[in-house]
Amino acid sequence: MVLVDEKALIQAIQSGDIAGAGLDVQEKEPLPDDSPLYDMDNVIITPHMGWRGLETRKRLLSLIQDNITAFAKGEPINRVD
Repeated sequence: MVLVDEKALIQAIQSGDIAGAGLDVQEKEPLPDDSPLYDMDNVIITPHMGWRGLETRKRLLSLIQDNITAFAKGEPINRVD
């Protein structure tokens, strides 16, 4: 499943249809060395590892704990219907 059509994204940025993009996941990883995304000043590419920071992991665990506690009380949060 592809959430973003990378070729269409590149064309939209080059044509000015969109102003830029911030990506932490690409269609092909690692991103090929010849990808035009590397040369675009209005594109930010970050590694898909934001979860690795200690503060991020602590926050995730806190959110999980809050969800479990609320569910146990019969008051689920962050529910998707």
